[in-house]
Amino acid sequence: MYRKILKEVLSLPTAPFAEHYVIDYVERFCRRRPGVELVRDKAGNILARLRQGRRKIARPVCITAHLDHPGFVSDKMIGKSRLKAFWRGGVPSEYFVGSSVRFFVEGAWIKGRVRSIKEKALPDGRVRVDTAEIDVRAEVPSGSIGMWDFPDPVVRGSRIFARGCDDLAGAAGMLCALDELVRGGHGCDAYFLFTRAEEVGFVGAIAATKLKTIPRKCFVVAMETSSERPFAKMGDGPILRVGDKASTFTHAVTAHCHRAARELAAEDKKFKYQRKLMDGGTCESSAYCQLGYEATGLCVALGNYHNVDAKRKKLAPEYIDLNDFDHVVRWFVELARARHAYTGRDDVLDEQLRQLEKGYRGLLARSLRGPA
Repeated sequence: MYRKILKEVLSLPTAPFAEHYVIDYVERFCRRRPGVELVRDKAGNILARLRQGRRKIARPVCITAHLDHPGFVSDKMIGKSRLKAFWRGGVPSEYFVGSSVRFFVEGAWIKGRVRSIKEKALPDGRVRVDTAEIDVRAEVPSGSIGMWDFPDPVVRGSRIFARGCDDLAGAAGMLCALDELVRGGHGCDAYFLFTRAEEVGFVGAIAATKLKTIPRKCFVVAMETSSERPFAKMGDGPILRVGDKASTFTHAVTAHCHRAARELAAEDKKFKYQRKLMDGGTCESSAYCQLGYEATGLCVALGNYHNVDAKRKKLAPEYIDLNDFDHVVRWFVELARARHAYTGRDDVLDEQLRQLEKGYRGLLARSLRGPA
């Protein structure tokens, strides 16, 4: 079931501010699961809640992922076979001209090739691609979603390759967890937030905090696919992300997630996970922390981040490890079940410090008197 959900989600076209196909899928999926409450906020973010069983959870988890991936949105035809399109997201400009693209129109793909680009300066001084002129094989209506020209998801060994895993794989993992919780009848009270327009700067996540879409009682765990690092390898398990390029996250939430992973690993020796500082970029967790929530992050290591194969200097499908994906779904389920309440403190470290103080209290006092 996990594979089917993952492949279906990774097949969907998406781009910042043009996530409607993924939104429709998420809403249909949730409505078919009994007990799942669904809300779409004024920014278009989707909040799903699942309450099962009699146990009351004072501080439930809100697991989040974004629904967009860097991509094109068509503006208008400027010739019989030439399209002007907006580009949204972070891909270096040298990868555009001459690259193949595809636009989703009425259930089918129309292919094209980038002819030229125009760039713009961002407020922070960086320069990014703004628009592109694209030679296309047929007319592309305004508002159509464009992505790099790669096929639907394919599994090779333990990896799955797709047009965009970031962050559709995270959203798919959340749906798999919801399905597992419903089918298993697990007692839980958990929220799942699917956000928009992360690739241009956390726009959906910021809106969710301003609109109070995320209940204030929640602690937040933002899920990402994060570029593989030499110290955080694909296949070594999902990663508890203690921080990113911009900040370190709420220690107590990180510790709570770490405790859940340790207990899963104690129950099942095949369960693997990592705990790392993933400082290759900035993720929604930093935004949630800065905007007043207690938050941390989970991720799976990603290959060809933003479709850039840096070794071969060309565009390529993104990919993740399927075992990492399966294990992060189990982690989501464990956090939703909340076998241990989140208290806003690192309970394990609290106990360790208490035992140390108790064990050495007498010696500390006696040592002040000097040798006997």
